[in-house]
Amino acid sequence: MAPSNLQHRRTHNLLLISKLLNQREAASPFTLVIDSLEQSAKPLLREYVKRANAAKTRVVYVSVETLRKPNGIEIFIPVTDQPPHVLQKEIASACAPTATRTLLIVDSLATLASDPAANLPAFLSSFITPTTSLLAVYHADIPLPSSSLSPYIPLPLTLLKYLATTIFTLHSFSHVFACKAAADRSLAEPVFGLEEGIEGVLVGLGSNDPTGLVLEMECRRKSGRGVKETYFLPLPSKLQPSLVRTASQPQRAVRESVILLEDHPLYRRDPEETLNAGKGADGDNVPDTTFNLGLTEKQRRDREGVVLPYFDAQVGEGGMGGRILYDMGAEDDFDEEEDEI
Repeated sequence: MAPSNLQHRRTHNLLLISKLLNQREAASPFTLVIDSLEQSAKPLLREYVKRANAAKTRVVYVSVETLRKPNGIEIFIPVTDQPPHVLQKEIASACAPTATRTLLIVDSLATLASDPAANLPAFLSSFITPTTSLLAVYHADIPLPSSSLSPYIPLPLTLLKYLATTIFTLHSFSHVFACKAAADRSLAEPVFGLEEGIEGVLVGLGSNDPTGLVLEMECRRKSGRGVKETYFLPLPSKLQPSLVRTASQPQRAVRESVILLEDHPLYRRDPEETLNAGKGADGDNVPDTTFNLGLTEKQRRDREGVVLPYFDAQVGEGGMGGRILYDMGAEDDFDEEEDEI
C-alpha cells in the first residue's frame, strides 16, 4: 500500500473508532460485543461508560450478571425471573425519549438467547430509537441448551451479527502477540483456554491482559460499505484515579488513547528493518515482500569479488571475445580428429 493511502486509512479508522466509542452522531445504533473467557468485555463497557459521562449521555444498565451498580450508571435495572415482555416494558420506560441521548447497555445476552419464548431480534430492536443506542454483550463460550435450538432457525449469534451495525470481537493482547510471534517464525499458532482440549483447563495463560485488549472491529455504514480494522485499547493502571465522572467530581475531558494494533511498539516490526526493507543496494525502492531484497555493504563487496566462469575469455584483444577457455582434466579423453572438426 502506498504511503499516502496507508496514512489516509490510519487517520480514517482512528477517527471512526473515536466516533464509535464516543457515540457521536448516532454512529452505531446497535453495537454487539463478543467476548470470551480469554478476554472479558467489562473493560470495554467501562470505557463506554466513561466516555458517555464525559459527553453527558444518560446510561441505562441492564444487569444480568452484574451484582453491584457500576460507577457512572444513572439507571440500573437488575434482571430477575420476570418474563421477557415485562422486562421489555421496564427497559422501554427507562429509555423514554429525553432531551439528552441515552446509551443502553446489556451486560449479557445469554439468558435471552437461551429462552425460546423471547424473540431476540424484536426484543432488541424495540429499544433502538434516534436518541437511544444499544450496546449488548454476547459470551461466545457459553453453550446454548439444545431445547432452544431449532434446525429451521438461525443461531442467536448469527441473528445478532446480522442485526448489529458494529461488531467488536475481543482478544487478549498477550494471546494476539503470541500468535504473531509464532507466525513470524513459521510455527503453528498456539491455542488457549477451551481450545487447548486439556481436561480442567478453562482459561489459558495470559488471559485478560491488564495492559490492554485487542478490538477486532467490523463497522457497517448506512451506504452498505463495511470497514474492518484491529485496534489496541490500553487499560488504565489500578494505581491511577478513575476518570469516571460522579456527582461529587468535576467533568474531565477524555483523552483518546486507542491506536491501531499495527502501531503498537511490541507488535510492529523494527523501524530500521522497515526502512531497509523498502530500499535496495543502490537506494532504489523495491517491491514489498516477506523477505529482504537489499544487500549489506559486506555482501556487496563479496559479490563484486566473485570471479564468474569464462571471465578470462572476455578479456583480450579485439575480435577475440567469446572464446571458451577449457582446462582438460585427467578424466578427459583427448581426440585430435574431433578437436579439429
